[in-house]
Amino acid sequence: MTNPPTNPAPRAAGGQLHAPSAWNVPNALTVLRLVLVPLFVWLLLRDGGHATGDRLLATAAFVVAIVTDRFDGDIARRWNLVTNFGKIADPIADKALTGAAFLGLSYLGELPWWVTILVMVREWGVTALRFWVIRHGVMPASRGGKLKTVLQAIALGLYLLPWHHLAILHWPAAAIMTAAVLVTVATGIDYLSRALHLRAAAKRPLP
Repeated sequence: MTNPPTNPAPRAAGGQLHAPSAWNVPNALTVLRLVLVPLFVWLLLRDGGHATGDRLLATAAFVVAIVTDRFDGDIARRWNLVTNFGKIADPIADKALTGAAFLGLSYLGELPWWVTILVMVREWGVTALRFWVIRHGVMPASRGGKLKTVLQAIALGLYLLPWHHLAILHWPAAAIMTAAVLVTVATGIDYLSRALHLRAAAKRPLP
């Protein structure tokens, strides 16, 4: 049994539910995350990525954007502010942010390109799978998918720091990134399996 929403959606006089307005705090946080992406990229790539101050600011922008990702979803669900705009813009903002971090680090030669390509193929592949099966059902984020997001965020945050090449940061960053890549691949295979099963179940004739 699912718990009822903390704050039920407001109702009109006739008892009909009001659709939440797109002008709300969760969507504002999502837009902020989108706005932070080009600023983050500029700070990361400025002066070839070697300026300590710029790298710290880039890391700060990345962390702020990641934090908004956590809070906008929680606020939207808690206060019944889920909108169609949020459903579309939120995952786009997530992938734009992490994708920019992976691409930027690989461009600077600080992360192997095969890691970035593998992660990008998985991320956009899962998005394509969700659209492929959307007529037959929704594939919610799995626990593995949430773990993947956390591992990627921590690993990228460590790589973005200007001192990531020092052993005290490099080895933890490399270990967490390795774990993130393994979970990324494993969850990608899981999503593919779930999508195929969902399509197959939808095509089975009713008993």
